[in-house]
Formats: sequence, structure tokens, C-alpha cells
Amino acid sequence: MMDIQININSKAYPAIEQAGHHLAIADFKLSLKSGEFVCLVGPSGCGKTTLLNIIADLDNDYEGEVFVEQEHSHPKIGYIFQNPRLLPWRTVRENIELVLDSNQPSTVIDPLLEIMQLTQSQHVYPERLSLGMSRRVSIIRAFAVDPDVLLMDEPFVSLDAPTARQVRELLLKLWQERPHTVLFVTHDLREAIAMADRLIFLSAAPMSVLSEITVSIPRSERHNENAIEAFRQNLINNYPEIKQLL
Repeated sequence: MMDIQININSKAYPAIEQAGHHLAIADFKLSLKSGEFVCLVGPSGCGKTTLLNIIADLDNDYEGEVFVEQEHSHPKIGYIFQNPRLLPWRTVRENIELVLDSNQPSTVIDPLLEIMQLTQSQHVYPERLSLGMSRRVSIIRAFAVDPDVLLMDEPFVSLDAPTARQVRELLLKLWQERPHTVLFVTHDLREAIAMADRLIFLSAAPMSVLSEITVSIPRSERHNENAIEAFRQNLINNYPEIKQLL
């Protein structure tokens, strides 16, 4: 687990239909503490996925820096995309084994499969999995590398509410047993409140931080939908800038 300092002066894309550039991110500053679960909440197209790609070192075309306080030279990044991205010709277990280092025994997968309730499906091919099961496989694959930082880009999008709740609870169980620094993107404020230590509310492009709010509900009470809704309503009532994002 590692602290992260993110300072992005600007991130721009070439304009498609007009001269100049589209400024996606500007004057963005964010600090993540080791082991912290942080949720990013912002409007569609504001630059959340772009930010994750920058942190994951998949996009180096920006002005600024991402500083990871590290003990070794190359921090391990776990990235859970919106699409599970499973290879259809490999089984569940084989899809996970692909990310393991050569010196890692494949048995490290077994407890992860058990926690995510996929032991009985480990030799199944992706075409036989539900979307919820495929999401769980992608979560295991990210945790299997024992990442220093875990990036999650709306991993529960397009799941029905009961399935999303089940996968969310399994993810939290896994995270509590194996804590990592997590940056989680979601459009669902209730979901963010249920999961995060801290909420980061973002503006439309060029993306910047509007508000940072600590979730004060004890984790033992996060299953209480009334407590979640009360916290949500308090945010809406006391932070007018948030209401426009919902």
C-alpha cells in the first residue's frame, strides 16, 4: 500500500471538429493515503477514466506528475475496467493466471476464488458466465497481482441492483481482508457512500475537484440503506455544487 500525490496541470485532446484542443483536466490535485478507499463522483465525460489511465501509466501525454511513495521502483497497479475483458478461449482460472508473475504459485488464486464465490466455476469458459460473475473474475484478477494501487472504473455498471449489491459486498469483504489503496469511479452516490472512506466530487471538463467529503458512517452500518440515504440527503442539502452532478 502506498500514498499517492496527483498533480495534473493540464490534459488535453485534439479537437475533432474545430481548431484547438479539448481540455479534459486542469489544475487537478488529489492525495490518496495508503490503504484508503476513495470514490470519484462526477458527470459523464468529465475525465475520470482519463485520470485512471494517467495513474496507471497508460497515458503519458499530460502536464504534471503522479508521485507514488514507494519502496520499489515500479509500483504494481491493479486496474478493473468497465468491461471485464476476459479471453473467451481461456477458463476463469486461466484468465486469472495470466497476470501472475512466473514466481507466483497459482494457489494464490484459490482463496480469492473462495471469497468471490467462484470456486465451483473456475474451469468454466467466459461465455457461460453471467455479467456479475465476469465482473467478479475481473476483481480477482486485479487482486491476484497484490497491487500497490487498485483502480476501478465503474466495475458494477449495467448490473441490476441485487447483483451489484452482491458483487459490491464481496468486493468490500475482499478489500477488508487484503487492504489496498483504492481509487473507485462511480456515478452512483449511494454506492460511493456505501464503499468509500472519502468522496471526491468532480466538475465537468476541464475536470477539477469541487469537494472532498469524508464518509462518517461506520463501516459496520454501511448495510443500512436508511443511514446511506440520510447521509446522501445531507450532502445534497449542504453542498449545492453536488446536486448538479446527480
